Amino acid sequence: MSVLKVIEILGNSTESFEDAVQNIVDEASKTVKNIKSVYIKDMQVTVNNNKISEYRVNAKVTFGIVEE
Repeated sequence: MSVLKVIEILGNSTESFEDAVQNIVDEASKTVKNIKSVYIKDMQVTVNNNKISEYRVNAKVTFGIVEE
């Protein structure tokens, strides 16, 4: 039987949305094992002097529960 769990994580980057998502995966994988997928729930940017200064992503990370 396969059991999955979902957690919601906020990530950011000064480079791109893709980099923000990669930061989420990198940080989550430090404590969460068996990541299966990432669902992007929301994306936004912050702007300073008419230029994008930060990319932000609200994501749901799905991972398998490891049975021992």
